[in-house]
Amino acid sequence: MRITEVKTYVLSADLATPFAYSQGWYDRRMALIVEVVTDQGISGFGECYGPPRPNRGVVEAYAPLLIGESPFAIERHWERLYNHLRDHGRKGLAVQALSGIDIALWDLKGRALGSPIHSLMGGPLRTRVQAYATGLYRRRRDNHEAYLREEAASYAADGFTAMKLKTGWGVAEDVALTRALRDEIGPAIGLMVDANHAYDAADAIAYARAVEDLDIAWFEEPVAPEDHEGYRELKAATRIPVAGGECEFTRWGFRRFLTERLVHVLQPDTCSAGGLSECKKIADMAAAFGVRYVPHCWGTGIARAAALQLLAVLPHNPPGLCATEPLLEFDMSEHPIRDAVTTVPIVQRDGWVDVPTGPGLGIEVDRAALERFRAD
Repeated sequence: MRITEVKTYVLSADLATPFAYSQGWYDRRMALIVEVVTDQGISGFGECYGPPRPNRGVVEAYAPLLIGESPFAIERHWERLYNHLRDHGRKGLAVQALSGIDIALWDLKGRALGSPIHSLMGGPLRTRVQAYATGLYRRRRDNHEAYLREEAASYAADGFTAMKLKTGWGVAEDVALTRALRDEIGPAIGLMVDANHAYDAADAIAYARAVEDLDIAWFEEPVAPEDHEGYRELKAATRIPVAGGECEFTRWGFRRFLTERLVHVLQPDTCSAGGLSECKKIADMAAAFGVRYVPHCWGTGIARAAALQLLAVLPHNPPGLCATEPLLEFDMSEHPIRDAVTTVPIVQRDGWVDVPTGPGLGIEVDRAALERFRAD
């Protein structure tokens, strides 16, 4: 079996209701899907997190290195592609493009062998994963608190036992909104907060100290990804667990987060940090350092399936009869493409999501949807 083609699909869909996080507004959702095709008619799909069109250019630069090669040599391909742009792109687009290719190769291998990826990676250690709802963004409505309360109540009604609030609107407003959300959902439901690196260390510490009594599960991306000292200052100044890593890449990028104990929760994105191959290595590093691993996941059903396949093989950290389980980030914001690209959507029931057990990623991609949302 040999690779004959690497295809890319840039997808786009307008949103009925624009929303914002601390760094900007969204009025559309986009995705870059990668398909690796073989001479035996078997193909695999992956997804790249990040800007689709620039990422597509890097995927196309990698493609000639794969044509004519065995799709099963995934580790060799990863090293070759990474080294191809090592002098120019050890982070960012070069690794995001590599991530989509790596996931597609794993999907292809699983399909060829009739086995889910988690089985090929030595699992499963678990067959379902507890999910937390990501949403609670800003919308163009007058009373921000009112619709956040409504949205949070709907997540609780859907069975979620944890949810994440987007912050970064200024310390005073963030404190007020966090208190309002805790009041709305009560003490039994987990509440995370995510600033998307809107703060410097001083404001992050001020916010954290003002909400420490609200039992916040973690404070995510409090400062800029490059501000390792800011992470260290915050972690020393608050009882709230600190999380981060969605803007970091590869085992080398995460080494400092771990060796310097900058976070309690590590959050690589499988479609960005290096794919399944690399994220399994990062997860093993996190386990060795006693740091929790909760992958960032904000893409289509393909990204969600990839995260689940990885979560299925993560060990308890540490093991025990009442061990803390890893969580799945379950994006609840508007995304017309997310469920459409798979013939059967990945859904949550009472706050839990089953790990797909079909071959490869365990999902079937709807090719008609790929064409319907295609932007080019």
